[in-house]
Amino acid sequence: KGEEVMKATAPPAKRRRGPRLAVLALVFCSLLVPIAFLFNRFPAVYVTDERPQQEITLPSFDRLVVEGDRIVHEVPRQGGRDVNDEHGKNSKGNIDLHHQIDTEHKVKVLPPPKVEQVKPVPVPVPPRKDFSDNMRRPRVPSADELEKAKACQLEFGSYCLWSIEHKEVMKDAIVKKLKDQLFVARSYYPSIAKLKGKEALTRELKQNIQEHERVLSESIVDADLPSFIKKKIERMDRAIARAKSCTVDCNNVDKKLRQILHMTDDEAHFHMKQSAYLYNLGVHTMPKSHHCLNMRLTVEYFKSTTLDSDDSPVHKFNVPDHRHYVILSKNVLAASVVINSSVSSSEETRNVVFHVLTDAQNFYAMKHWFSRNAYRESAVNVINYEHIILENLPEFSMQQLYMPEEFRVFISSFERPTEKSRMEYLSVFSHSHFFIPEIFKDLKKVIVLDDDVIVQRDLSFLWNLDMGDKVNAAVKFCGLRLGQLRNLLGEAMYDPQSCAWMSGLNVINLEKWREYNVTENYLQLLEKFRNNDDEASLRAAALPISLLSFQNLVYPLDERLTLSGLGYQYGIEEKVIRTSASLHYNGNMKPWLELGIPNYRKYWKRFLARDERFMDECNVSP
Repeated sequence: KGEEVMKATAPPAKRRRGPRLAVLALVFCSLLVPIAFLFNRFPAVYVTDERPQQEITLPSFDRLVVEGDRIVHEVPRQGGRDVNDEHGKNSKGNIDLHHQIDTEHKVKVLPPPKVEQVKPVPVPVPPRKDFSDNMRRPRVPSADELEKAKACQLEFGSYCLWSIEHKEVMKDAIVKKLKDQLFVARSYYPSIAKLKGKEALTRELKQNIQEHERVLSESIVDADLPSFIKKKIERMDRAIARAKSCTVDCNNVDKKLRQILHMTDDEAHFHMKQSAYLYNLGVHTMPKSHHCLNMRLTVEYFKSTTLDSDDSPVHKFNVPDHRHYVILSKNVLAASVVINSSVSSSEETRNVVFHVLTDAQNFYAMKHWFSRNAYRESAVNVINYEHIILENLPEFSMQQLYMPEEFRVFISSFERPTEKSRMEYLSVFSHSHFFIPEIFKDLKKVIVLDDDVIVQRDLSFLWNLDMGDKVNAAVKFCGLRLGQLRNLLGEAMYDPQSCAWMSGLNVINLEKWREYNVTENYLQLLEKFRNNDDEASLRAAALPISLLSFQNLVYPLDERLTLSGLGYQYGIEEKVIRTSASLHYNGNMKPWLELGIPNYRKYWKRFLARDERFMDECNVSP
C-alpha cells in the first residue's frame, strides 16, 4: 500500500512544477520591461499608425511656388481634394507643371495691338511713401533662420507667418526642464547599469526616471506640477552629476542622445503638420454661422411673397451708359461688404449697378439678402451664373462658377542669394471671368471687383479712363515676370520681361474684348494647357491662360489704387492702409474668418450690415 500511495501522489508533484516555472518566467519578464523601455529606439506612438501615408500627409491648399526662374510646385487650393506628399510629388488629380507643353499643335491667337508705352493714370488719392518704408522693420534674421523660414513656407505656406505671429510665451518651463533631465538620465542609464560597483547609482537613476515619468504623465504645464517638484529636480541633478563623473563609453551616450533628438524632431514635425492641416482646414472651410445664414436666407426666400415690386430697378441693368460693377461671389457677407464699401465711398450712386454672379446653391440666399437691404440709389442684380450659361450659352461647357484664382508665389533672387525670399499671393481671373462679355452683351465697360476687396475712395474717375487699345486695366505685379514661368508657359509666344498683373480691381473694355476675340483665344489656350479633364488640371491652367490671353492688352493702373496682401502679410502700417483707394485681402486669412489678421479686419467689418435679424440668429460675428 505504501508503494501504491507513492505512485499515486507522485504525478501531482510533477504537474505543479509547470505553473511554478511559468510564474517565475512572468516575474522575470516583468522585471525586464522597464529596462527594455529604456533601450527603446523607436519614435513616438504615432509611427505605429497603420493608415496609408497619403491619408495623413499634409494637403497644400495653395497654388504655384516659383523660386527664381524655376517652378517648384503647384496644387489647387480646395481643401482635401488634392494632396502633395512630403517629397513634393504630385498625388492623384494634380498636374505636373514641369511637363513640357506639346508644341505640335500651335495655338492660333489673333494678333494683339501694337505694343506701346502707356503711362499709368494718376489716381486722386493722398500721396504716401514707398510701401517698403512703411513696413514694420523686424530684426535682421540669421542665415539659418532665413533657410528655415524658406523651407517652412515652401511646405506650409502662410501657416508659417501665422504661427510666428501667434506664438505664445512658453508656460511650461519647469515641465521642459523635467523632460530634459529625463532625456539625459535615460542616455546615461544603460552605460551606468553595466559598470561594476555602481549598483546604488543605477537604482537611484532608475528611481528618479520612474518618478519623472509619473509626474510628466499627469502634468502638461507648470500649474499641474506638485509642490515638491523642486526636490525631485535637485535629486535628479545630483544623480546626473554623479553619472557624468563616471567613466563611460561616450559613443553609447552620444548614440542614445541622437536617438532621442531624432525622435523629438520627428514628433515636432508631425505636430507642425497637424497644426498646418487644421489651419488650412480653417481658412478654406465655410464657417458654420455663414452656412446657417445662407440656409436661413434661402428658406425665407421661398416662404416670403414675391419681392419684385413695381419700382424694381430692372430697367437699369442693361443701360450701357450706367456704371456697371461685376462681382463673382459665393459669400453673401463678402459680396454685401464690397457693394456697401463701394456705395459708401461714391459721391453719386444714381446710375450705379452691381451685378453679382453666383452659383445655383447660393442664388436664392443672395437674392433675398439684396432684396432686404438697400444701398442708397444703386441697383443690385443677382444672376445665377450656372443657369444663364446653361440656358443662353450652351456652346460653352464651363457651367460651374469659378472664383478668382490665387497662386502662392515664392520668389528668390539668384543675383543676391543672401537676400530674404518673399512669398506673395498672385490673384488672376478664373475661367468664369472670360464669359462676362457674353453674359453682358449690351454693356461696353465694366469694373470687376473680387469679393475680398473693399473700396475706400470714390472710383468714378475710372469710368473716364482712356485705355486706348487695351482691354484690361489692372495693377501690374512686376515681382513676377513671364520669363520666370517658362516651364509653365511652354512654347507659347510671350515677352519674358512682361510683368504679371493682379485681379481684384479691374476695368474691362468689353468692346475691345470682343474686337480682339479674347474669349475665343481663351478657349483655344484652354485646349492647349488643359492636360486632363479633372478639375485640378482645369484650375491650374487659369494662371498661364490669364497671363497669355491679355498679352499686350493690359493697361497699367497706378499701384496706389489698391493695396494687396491683407490676407497674409503682417506688419502693414495703418497709415498705408488708410490712404489706399481700395484694400485687397488676397491670401488665406480672409477678413470674415476667425483666422483673419485682426489689425486688418476692422476695415472690413465697418461695412457689415447692422441690425440684421438673420445674422443675430446665426451668431454671425466676424
